[in-house]
Amino acid sequence: MTQTIAPRVRMLALLFLAVAAVLLAGAGPASAHAALTGSDPAQGVVVDKAPTQVSLTFSETVSMNDDSLRVLDPKGARVDTGKPSDVGGATYAVQLHSGLPDGTYTVTYQVISADSHPVAGAYTFSIGSPSKTTVSVSDQVAGGGVVGWLYGFGRYASYAGFIVMVGGAVFVLACWPRGTRVRAIQRLVLSGWLTMTAATLFLLLVRGSYAGSGKLGDVFDLDLLGQVLQTKTGAALVSRLLLLAAAALFIAVLFGAYDKREHEEKRDLVFGLAIGGTVVSAGLAASWAMAEHASTGLQPGIAMPVDVLHLLAVATWLGGLVTLLVALYRAPADRPVEAAAVRRFSQVAFGSVLALVATGVYQSWRQLGSWSAFTDTRYGQLLLVKIGLVALLVGIAWISRRWTARLADTTTGKAATAVSRSASASGPATEAAVSQKSVVTAGKRTGDAQKTAAGDAKSAAADGKGGSKGAKAVSGSDARAAQLARQRAAVDATRQKRLRDSDADRFGLRRSVLAEAGVAVVLLAVTTVLTSTEPGRTEQEAAKATGSSSSASSSSDSASGALTLDMSFDTGGTDGKGVVSVDLDPARAGANEMHVYVTRPNGRAFDVPEVKVAFTLEAKDIGPLPVTPDHITTGHWSASAVQIPLAGEWKIAVTVRTSDIDQVTVSKNAQIG
Repeated sequence: MTQTIAPRVRMLALLFLAVAAVLLAGAGPASAHAALTGSDPAQGVVVDKAPTQVSLTFSETVSMNDDSLRVLDPKGARVDTGKPSDVGGATYAVQLHSGLPDGTYTVTYQVISADSHPVAGAYTFSIGSPSKTTVSVSDQVAGGGVVGWLYGFGRYASYAGFIVMVGGAVFVLACWPRGTRVRAIQRLVLSGWLTMTAATLFLLLVRGSYAGSGKLGDVFDLDLLGQVLQTKTGAALVSRLLLLAAAALFIAVLFGAYDKREHEEKRDLVFGLAIGGTVVSAGLAASWAMAEHASTGLQPGIAMPVDVLHLLAVATWLGGLVTLLVALYRAPADRPVEAAAVRRFSQVAFGSVLALVATGVYQSWRQLGSWSAFTDTRYGQLLLVKIGLVALLVGIAWISRRWTARLADTTTGKAATAVSRSASASGPATEAAVSQKSVVTAGKRTGDAQKTAAGDAKSAAADGKGGSKGAKAVSGSDARAAQLARQRAAVDATRQKRLRDSDADRFGLRRSVLAEAGVAVVLLAVTTVLTSTEPGRTEQEAAKATGSSSSASSSSDSASGALTLDMSFDTGGTDGKGVVSVDLDPARAGANEMHVYVTRPNGRAFDVPEVKVAFTLEAKDIGPLPVTPDHITTGHWSASAVQIPLAGEWKIAVTVRTSDIDQVTVSKNAQIG
């Protein structure tokens, strides 16, 4: 190994850690996919009568425990009773004590979103009139603090380990089979596996505190660990560990049995390794896709496979890039990475970039939803940074392709000739050659001295004289031999570096690949922060919902009467025509009274076998929320406490069945709230 490359390797490692620290420290609390889109009572509202319950509506389903939703009186005492209940439509409610006095009440919540990130917050409402409150909500932060930083760094390390392990294996199998014999490549892939395994175990330990109290002391709480194992995230991490065990077997075969096989047997083994490696790699990528952003929101059935493909493309490109960098710097002079291998990787990397762009476009559309989200949301701003880094990386890669096209394979003989010519043209090189020859000569002399000293020691021991002198002579010879061995190693390292640097094109390729690796480190850090940031689509929808909720609350006192919708229907059967009317009172967010009337075309009421109603807020992907009213009298159905989670333009669909086989669904849109 050369001494001169150590500063470059250390520089890259320090860049890796520094970028991670800056980005993760600036990330703050976890911004999750779930967002509060509505509440009843609403934020800041003053109600005349004490409510019987408090309900919160999120942009997606969330996980709760007994303390996830709390309601505190002005003095900070809890006034909620029992465990929060799921009332449907991503709405959760907790019952309150009866007879609550006037004053300002604080609602706090801390839940886990469907994509595994913790969400916390608080707001206030008042009964009768506002009052002073002693409740502090400044510490309502989820995923922040030291534990949040540690969890973020663990995620970063797990991504990095995955990329290095998978990318290194792909590079060796697809581009440079001879690389299985290079010790530096073996260590690189193994270090990727060790990093990912250690990071996964670390995430399992930290997860309970990260999603709960945020206290560093709770990291080793076994009760919290047991709770984590029962969650979707815990199951994903355990699955990842099991797949890493299979990956260890794959690595052992790749750098063990595969390397020892003959050429014919290797070709047969490559197919099996390729299939097995693809399955294990896809499974590891799926452990992220099934527990994070891709598993919830729009089109999860499409988003999860796309996310797996995206992660595999990233690993193949960036991991292969790191492996190429190590091969260019650390491969022995007698086994340099061939130009053909570099060209093959260039083709593989090009295909990975195409897959990365295609899957990235879909993910951007899914997570942003509008052009304005690029600049108006933190997710969009980070995505713009990521796009810029990818573009920069592709630009540097184009320069590397030019060096690759000019790269000539350097065999040992050619390299030796180049070194010989270089030695005759430069004084330092000549001195190095002379120094090497001197060292060899000195080594031979030292060997003779060792033999003579050993003979003297034996003679002195036999005569019982000079024993200590003989021992000292042998000890001094051993020290001299060790010193000469170190000198020979240094000379050999210098010779190997000169052989590698003798090809100017290869030297240029090394520099450009090193630049690519530096950009890749920053890109990985930005991607890690991006995966824990609330998507722009959700952030904008939550902001609109909050605005709509506030507007509805401020105008609640002046809101007028019931909403009435009349819809004609025709089921196509006998006596299948008529008009269905839906009355909704007070037609605001929260509980409503609903009445449904069915009449013939001439206006006379008549009964039908079944009537069902469904409410859908298409703008926010809420619903359909089904309601089955009770039959009251001829042509009249009713339902009480129909919950409308938030204000907006709702689609009200009514299904009318007039016989066993004849039914139809009619709908109208109406502004509620």
